[in-house]
Amino acid sequence: MSRKILLAEDDSNLGGLLRTYLSAKNYETTLFVNGRSAYEGFSADSYDLCILDIMMPEMDGLTLAREIRKANPSIPVIFLTAKSQKDDIIEGFISGADDYITKPSSMEELLYRIEAIMRRTNSGPAAKPENPFTIGGYTFDSVKQILAFKDQSIKLTTKESELLELLCRHNNEILERNYALKSIWIDDNYFNARSMDVYITRLRKYFKKDPSVKILNVHGRGYKLIC
Repeated sequence: MSRKILLAEDDSNLGGLLRTYLSAKNYETTLFVNGRSAYEGFSADSYDLCILDIMMPEMDGLTLAREIRKANPSIPVIFLTAKSQKDDIIEGFISGADDYITKPSSMEELLYRIEAIMRRTNSGPAAKPENPFTIGGYTFDSVKQILAFKDQSIKLTTKESELLELLCRHNNEILERNYALKSIWIDDNYFNARSMDVYITRLRKYFKKDPSVKILNVHGRGYKLIC
């Protein structure tokens, strides 16, 4: 069953491309080109997720998000916007965003963000088991942040646990590097990227007891957990 997305984007060309892409990925997407019409559309129909630009005529995205939250506190909201300053991002989350993506960004990254939110809300078209995860001979409890092998266990740090959970949710698929950085570190700058490399190295060491478990580098893209 396809899920319904409300897309508010005043650039009709970009909005049309996004609508076509998401529709091809089995998300029924309705495009609105200003905040006022988006709110009227939201009030008249039922949606599973909202994607909002911030700088829109008639009603800006921050105001729209607050009005949507008043009507439905649980619906996921993603901001997709050119406003990239730290204060803009903080204001976006204060206004009720579940995620904040700065333009330009790839459509693939947007899709990953949507799917991640859908899984968390148990409303995705292909939700995967939440917890615990089986990784070769290991068991990973993402809630307790414990990685266990036979009678031995390791208490992971929060960042280690978050990164491993993303890898598990993309098991045998490519975990896009920028998606992981923005999901966990918020910012995909050089220093955060180097930090993530360190955490990947740590996770590889933890899995040495089972040679069938590998975390591969996919050049120019990200990582792949194989088990």
